[in-house]
This record gives sequence, structure tokens and C-alpha cells, in this order.
Amino acid sequence: MQDGQGGLIMRITYPSIDKLLSRVDSRYSLSVLAAKRAHELEAGDPPTLDHFKCDKAVGKALEEIAAGKVTVDLAHAEVNLED
Repeated sequence: MQDGQGGLIMRITYPSIDKLLSRVDSRYSLSVLAAKRAHELEAGDPPTLDHFKCDKAVGKALEEIAAGKVTVDLAHAEVNLED
């Protein structure tokens, strides 16, 4: 899908954007949280879920966020893993 300026737009279909936004306060926070968590996963941090539908790190990060396993601490700008 094109964004009208020659770039591509990625649509999130799983997990649903509504479910993801129920876990964070904005799309910006969601994108920052997902990116940070994806980098952690790529660096070797253990996943918080046993099974994933997605193969890529960003997809796995979004699944963890949707499951409530990863949250953001805005006061300290850190990614927190929930047990």
C-alpha cells in the first residue's frame, strides 16, 4: 500500500490496533514501545510468551504488548516486562 508520497504503509492486522491501543496511551507510544522491545528480542532477551503467530521481532513485540506482558514506564522511559 502506498502512502501517496511513494512510501509504503504497513497495516497492523494482528494483533488488532484496538487491542494494542487499549494497552498504551497513543500510537506514538505503541511504536516506540514495539521498536524498543523488538530491539531487545533481537539482542537475545528471552520472549515473554511461549508461542507467537509472527516470525519477526516487531510482530513478536506487538503480540507481547497485546498480551499485557510488556508495558512502558513513561516516568523513566523504560520498557517493563510483566510476569
